[in-house]
Amino acid sequence: MFKFDTPAQQKMVEVILDGRPVELPSGMTVAAALLGRKDPISRISPTSRRPCSPHCLMGVCFECMMEIDGVHRQACMTEVTPGMVINRNLDTQTEASHGAPS
Repeated sequence: MFKFDTPAQQKMVEVILDGRPVELPSGMTVAAALLGRKDPISRISPTSRRPCSPHCLMGVCFECMMEIDGVHRQACMTEVTPGMVINRNLDTQTEASHGAPS
């Protein structure tokens, strides 16, 4: 899918992703960093309750909305910063991750 162009040259910073510390490359958007680490799910769709991934990567579609530092933001428009807290709220709807409506 996506891969980092020059991973050895990227400065990695620690962030909290869904309650766990992970390292993401600084200087790129949250959406690009997650796609590069093969973790593309950005949220659960409020209508279909299925996992969504970033789509347009330029701020038009809103498929990458997630809670970043306590505020709902578009991950494709938000640059990774050290200590950032990213919460995709994926675990609050476990049936949604299987695509089964309740």
